[in-house]
Amino acid sequence: MDYNFQEIEKKWQEYWAKNSSFKAEESSEKPKYYVLDMFPYPSGAGLHVGHPLGYIASDIVSRYKRHKGFNVLHPMGYDSFGLPAEQYAIQTGQHPAITTEENIKRYRQQLDQIGFSFDWSREVRTSDPNFYKWTQWIFLQLFNSWYDAAADSAKSIETLVQQFESKGSEGINAVTSNEEGFTAEAWNALSDIQKEEILQKYRLAYRAESTVNWCPALGTVLANDEVKDGLSERGGHPVVQKKMMQWSLRITAYAQRLLDGLNEIDWSESLKESQRNWIGRSEGASVHFALKDREEKIEVFTTRPDTIFGVSFMVLAPENPLVDEITTEAYRSSVDKYKVQAAKKSERDRLADVKTVSGQFTGAYAVHPFSGKELPIWIGDYVLASYGTGAVMSVPAHDSRDYAFAKYFDLPILPVVEGGDVSKESYDAKEGKVINSDFLNGLDVKEAVAKAIAKIEEEGLGKGKVNFRLRDAIFGRQRYWGEPIPVYYKDGVPHSVKQEHLPLELPQVDAYLPTEDGEPPLARGQNWNYDPEKGVVANGEGYPLEQTTMPGWAGSSWYDLRYMDPFNTDAPVSEKADDYWQNVDLYIGGSEHATGHLLYTRFWHKFLKDQGIISQNEPFKKLINQGMILGTSAFAYRVEGQNKFVSRGLRKDYKTVPVHVDVNTVNASDEMDVDAFKLWRDDLAGAEFVSENGKFLVGREVEKMSKSKYNVVNPDDIIEQYGADTLRMYEMFLGPLEQSKPWNTAGITGVHGFLKKLTRLYKNEADWNISDEKADDKELKALHVLIKKVNEDIEAFSFNTSVSAFMICVNELGALKCNKLEILEPLAVLISPFAPHLAEELWTGLGHEGGISVVPFPIHNEDYLTENSFEYPVAFNGKMRFKEELSLEMAKDAVEKHIMGLEKTATYLDGKSPKKVIVVPGKIVNIVM
Repeated sequence: MDYNFQEIEKKWQEYWAKNSSFKAEESSEKPKYYVLDMFPYPSGAGLHVGHPLGYIASDIVSRYKRHKGFNVLHPMGYDSFGLPAEQYAIQTGQHPAITTEENIKRYRQQLDQIGFSFDWSREVRTSDPNFYKWTQWIFLQLFNSWYDAAADSAKSIETLVQQFESKGSEGINAVTSNEEGFTAEAWNALSDIQKEEILQKYRLAYRAESTVNWCPALGTVLANDEVKDGLSERGGHPVVQKKMMQWSLRITAYAQRLLDGLNEIDWSESLKESQRNWIGRSEGASVHFALKDREEKIEVFTTRPDTIFGVSFMVLAPENPLVDEITTEAYRSSVDKYKVQAAKKSERDRLADVKTVSGQFTGAYAVHPFSGKELPIWIGDYVLASYGTGAVMSVPAHDSRDYAFAKYFDLPILPVVEGGDVSKESYDAKEGKVINSDFLNGLDVKEAVAKAIAKIEEEGLGKGKVNFRLRDAIFGRQRYWGEPIPVYYKDGVPHSVKQEHLPLELPQVDAYLPTEDGEPPLARGQNWNYDPEKGVVANGEGYPLEQTTMPGWAGSSWYDLRYMDPFNTDAPVSEKADDYWQNVDLYIGGSEHATGHLLYTRFWHKFLKDQGIISQNEPFKKLINQGMILGTSAFAYRVEGQNKFVSRGLRKDYKTVPVHVDVNTVNASDEMDVDAFKLWRDDLAGAEFVSENGKFLVGREVEKMSKSKYNVVNPDDIIEQYGADTLRMYEMFLGPLEQSKPWNTAGITGVHGFLKKLTRLYKNEADWNISDEKADDKELKALHVLIKKVNEDIEAFSFNTSVSAFMICVNELGALKCNKLEILEPLAVLISPFAPHLAEELWTGLGHEGGISVVPFPIHNEDYLTENSFEYPVAFNGKMRFKEELSLEMAKDAVEKHIMGLEKTATYLDGKSPKKVIVVPGKIVNIVM
């Protein structure tokens, strides 16, 4: 029978589009189920076979839930702002919107041909002004809010201003960087500019000088995850640490709620632990160390204030503002040189580099708050300005990096743990008894920490404190292709663009580079000023607008909400839509977003909950990280220093260097098409190739699938050769969803053959061959074992074992030559989530109309799974000769009588009388002769 998958898949994709088969209802009496895939960025390269893995899994669940009677929301859209399109614009002069639109068309074409049940009527794009209008609106709510720590909630900045006007800062418990109190009289006497300087320290969206990852070549700030080994992930350009005035979001206000919320959601423990570590809650004390001969003090945060008597020196982050003030002239040149060196490392690199020790003495000294001893002050890049206070009290006998620093620079190591002498092994002893002070002697760590905090507070040297590793999120980017930040400046003071003037759209510019003066690309906008009455106006009128744009994660921090209500012109999402959909029931995506997108999204949702915009604290109930599909790379072996390649088996005879080659020039037997390889690059046209036995063999290695390794497999090619249903089932068959697994195109033929075999149950050559005859017990058992298995597997997201179960069932039904409607009708529904095109075709072949997508999913009947017969092995003198199926309800004597009456038994007895007949019910019959 010819399985014409190309015709079948084209037919049903057109049917689904024409009939809006997967459009979610706005509200329904049905229970809701919201399935979401992580927002894809539409790159010019399109999809490779690794990308659809999570989409196929979410699609199986979506289709299954429709069969189960749910109103399913399964949307798709595009995270369409971003640096790649902007870099292409810089190179070509083409507007990023044009590139983005072309890439989206390519993605849409690829997604459609895989047969996903997306509700495309709800498509959103972050670069669409109708979408980013509300991203800007959310930013303004953050800008006009502060965090009331007493109420544990965000509140309008107006409530704070009112309190300042009537009571000053007295009694305010806020998350703020402001440490100075003031009276109402003092507040009311301030100018607007001075008031705003104070409010900036309270706003949830604020401007402040921050240390950022600055990439001069790209002309923009980069997030930590966009920097690797001091280079930009895109382009490999040098990145330095630089202080700049930046917009930031005060995510730290939500640190404890972000921690607590992890207990409410069904995420993997490893992902939760990643967020816990990133948030990094620690309890300890804030301690002030006086500076010798100066009025300033150094504040440090320590989780072990009980070790304060082991402090032998201080280390500041190179970026700490105090460094320039306290450095003596004798050391200034060395300090400046070290600061330049440290600026070349990202924070991530500085944290990860535990082996390299570097630092520089400032010439200044601090004073120990208890002993009064002078403590030399150094700078070192292992201390970060963004964590704690940017300063540490160094206790080399307790901390490994302090110990390495002290050993390298020959600084004192004071005993902190019991035993006096400090050895290399004892510096990290955490359960030792403190012996340095009378009031701490003999206490265990927990008691000593509590006693030390009490003493520090009693002496007025500091206070107990909870600290978080989490830092406020840098929000501004010196880019063009992003959401404009809706703020204008009057006398240098930031003000909100009015809501009626949103969206604030990107201006036309003559180039997408920063200006000659180093200003962001938006400074090139000819019409980029603002009038509160008119909106955007030409330069020379109104007030200057903010020139930085939002980071890529801005739009993706709330896009799940917009899918609920994509056409709302009055709010990001209506109360009615939020009340019905609430939040995402299943979210599938990559683990690489654990401490970026997922954390920011949770933050924005908690803020919007505070604002009364949404009802749920958490955006995603259940989250699954799909594993990677790895590529099998191919390597040719180039003779070192020559344009000559040798076959794999000959490389031991030469000094060779492995070179990645395009996997499309290599077959399943590792043989390379040399002619195709020569055409691959100009420099290979004249290369020499040394084969073995007439073949040129390559090496193989499993690696991440990527363009740079030339091991990308295009799903379009697989679909053209085998069909989308084969691709879908094969990707699920490769292994558990959450594990990484290598792609092997050679294995796909087995899955394709299975779909052909399935089709043969329904059709005889070109004709449908369906019987109304009642199914027998074996057929019913095969079906209902499958029904039970598939239901359990989909609920457990174990899709690979479902595919195996389908294969077993179809083999059994094929052996039974089953063509009965009673079996084949539910079988078509069962496979519909996995191979939807073929399932639709089989369903119509059975005489049904209207599509299969909402047909109730089969439920297994336990009666069919209960064994009521057994195929007894019949042995003669212990050697099995034949089998006989009998009812399990037959008594032993009845089994014996039946077996002894068989003609086959008489043949093996050959006229002899048996000495004994042993019957073990449900096991065996053994005739002893």
